[in-house]
Formats: sequence, C-alpha cells, structure tokens
Amino acid sequence: MNEEEIIGEEIKVAIADDHKIFRRGVILSLKPYNNIKFVMEADNGDDLLAKIPESQPDVILCDLKMPVRDGIDTTKQVTKLFPNIRVIILTMYEDERFVGHLMDCGAAGYLLKSTEPTEIRKAITDVMRTGFYLNPFVNKVLIKKNYSKQKFNPTLTSEVVISEREKEVLTLVCMEYTASEIAQKMDISARTVEAIKDRLMERFGVKNSVGLVFYAMKNQLID
Repeated sequence: MNEEEIIGEEIKVAIADDHKIFRRGVILSLKPYNNIKFVMEADNGDDLLAKIPESQPDVILCDLKMPVRDGIDTTKQVTKLFPNIRVIILTMYEDERFVGHLMDCGAAGYLLKSTEPTEIRKAITDVMRTGFYLNPFVNKVLIKKNYSKQKFNPTLTSEVVISEREKEVLTLVCMEYTASEIAQKMDISARTVEAIKDRLMERFGVKNSVGLVFYAMKNQLID
C-alpha cells in the first residue's frame, strides 16, 4: 500500500494523556486532515486499555508520564494484547535514553510534544504504511547509540550472519519500503518478503519492523 492510498483512507486514532487541554489541542490541530479520525481519548494507560476493544483505533498517540499506568507499561501491554495497533509516543521527555527502550518495548515512533501537527500527521500515515516512523531525533539517537545497552537483551551472543537476500530485505525495510514495494524491487513475491522478515524477527528476538530497524542499526548489519 503506497502513501497516497494511506493518506486517502480513514485512520482511526486514539490519544492517551492525563492533560485534557493538551489532548484537545492535538485533536484540534489535526482536524484539517480529513483522513485522521479521533475515536477515543484516555486519561491514563488503564483507561486506554479498557476502551480499545470498543473504539478499535489503528494508531495510539501515547504520553509517557501518566497516573495509574505510565506510557512505557501501556506500550508493552498494547503491543502484547493488540499487536496490529501502532503506538506513537508523544511526550515532553527529550531524554535520548527513553527512545531505544520505548522502541524495544514495541513503540512505532517517538515524538516530542513540541512537534508540529504536520509531522504528527506524517508519523501517523507512515506507521500505517511501513509500521514505524523515524524522525531526525530518533535517527540521532541511533547514530550516537546513546541509550542504555543494559536494557537491550540480544538473543545471539556470537557474530550475526545474514544472507545477501536477507540483507537486501533488511536494508529496504530500514529505508521504510513496504513488503509489496520490496517485492517489486527484488522481483520476488510479497509473501517471500514477509517470510524473510518473519525469519529475521524470530532470529533477532524482535516483534515488528521497527525492532528489525533498531537491531540492524545497533548491530551494524546494513551499510
């Protein structure tokens, strides 16, 4: 599915933040984008988890510091219980140590609350198209590798070896191409691409495409 198709389709969005004024501000700022429909607001993680079955959002904008259940545990629970829902962290915390940890927990993107509405909209459409969104802030963290390595539990202790085909698929995933786009570029079926991705995720011990990207960057598996 290409970006134009995603932009034209309705995307159901939920927002979890304990500040109602901020929630309303985000909703209002994204109102001009007709394809983005807010289906639910939540004050905390437990409130969000309780409302998901009825509202069935595609994407969740989630704060980190919330009462009852914070954004870190909420992200873990959402990705575990509702794996098809994308979680984008939207927070005031500009601490780079949070980024890698949240991505390892299953978040599809990490945005600061100072982010412009146009970028929030791009993040929402990108995670629907590719499964993740990497902005300059996240890329800077990846390049510097400035996050706690103690929170990263690799499943392989020896040197990681991947085939040329696996490397090509992994490289294109990191470039944010979809499975169908990768299939066209490599002249293979989309099912084969998904099989390769599944094999890599199992080997690396990650849950989704963003996990593949982080693992590849951290272990320098792509050029």
